[in-house]
Amino acid sequence: MSAAGDLVLSTAVRLLAQPSTPDATLPPSTVPDVDVTPGVWGFVAIAFVAIATVLIIVDMTRRVRRTRYRGEVRDRIEAERAEAGAAAAGLDDEPRPVLDDDGRDGDVRRDGPDRP
Repeated sequence: MSAAGDLVLSTAVRLLAQPSTPDATLPPSTVPDVDVTPGVWGFVAIAFVAIATVLIIVDMTRRVRRTRYRGEVRDRIEAERAEAGAAAAGLDDEPRPVLDDDGRDGDVRRDGPDRP
């Protein structure tokens, strides 16, 4: 370290090592401790803030949960619609029997663009 760094460090250590004693010129407090406390109104104000905070957190949690559930339901409905649309369009790639002219089962073929 440099000489300036050593000087700053030693000064800081000396200042922090000094005991903190109250100033002898200040008179002792003449105000009773009862008058300094927040009292009943301070308690009521803090209780109101605490209750309001709890109620707001509960409401926020309910709203976030409801929004998440709505999104999940919306995704599920979209997936069901896509499945129904694919089934209606015959794109489900399940084999189905082909009936001959006389109504009997013929060969099995798949729907799709590569049909023979």
